[in-house]
Amino acid sequence: MLRAIIFDFDGTIVNSEPLILKLTQQMAGLEGWTLTDEEYYQTYLALDDRGIVEHLFRSHGRPLDEARREELVEWKARKYMDEIRDGLPTFPGANEFVRKVASQFPLAIASGSFRSEIEHLLAKIGLRDKFTLMVTADDVAHSKPDPEVFNKTLAALQHAAFNPCVGHPPLRAAECLVIEDAAAGVDAAHAAGMKCMALAHSLAREALSHADWVYNNFDEVDFNKIDADFGV
Repeated sequence: MLRAIIFDFDGTIVNSEPLILKLTQQMAGLEGWTLTDEEYYQTYLALDDRGIVEHLFRSHGRPLDEARREELVEWKARKYMDEIRDGLPTFPGANEFVRKVASQFPLAIASGSFRSEIEHLLAKIGLRDKFTLMVTADDVAHSKPDPEVFNKTLAALQHAAFNPCVGHPPLRAAECLVIEDAAAGVDAAHAAGMKCMALAHSLAREALSHADWVYNNFDEVDFNKIDADFGV
């Protein structure tokens, strides 16, 4: 039975990946490195900012400088907040989909972005009150495809929305649907024991074929089928 839905955020609800790509390329340029669009979408899409910087150091044969990593992460965070001050557009059908499922299930966000960024953008698009909780880059040590963010989201949902102390059967990973746009996000969901619906917002459908369901966009989603596939 489907009992909770967990959303990725960037590239899933808001169309932020082109901006994040641009800033990531600029950040790499501060170190004299070049990052192509293809490299970003193939390798960096699901990583949080610290994971991006760490991978850049490794891929260029340099030992990680933790102090410099934090400087670069803070630089990108400042630039990003400046850019999103007026908000970002959602993907077609995203607002309607979130509002629809929020009337039926507890919703959470599990994202590699920082909490302040997500809170700001959710407020801009009028969806903040639709999510029971969020687990972000502020809360985890490892980027997707590590399942840490989904494991922590499950634990938080168990406490916030399905607390056995008030008579709820414990929420299980197999009762959660993850919605993702990145192949590594699909891998992380599966590693956490969750089913995953992928949206081809950032990658071609073929790159997401290992998801349980793949759609081009929210308007195509057959949610009744997904709900039925979970069973009773």
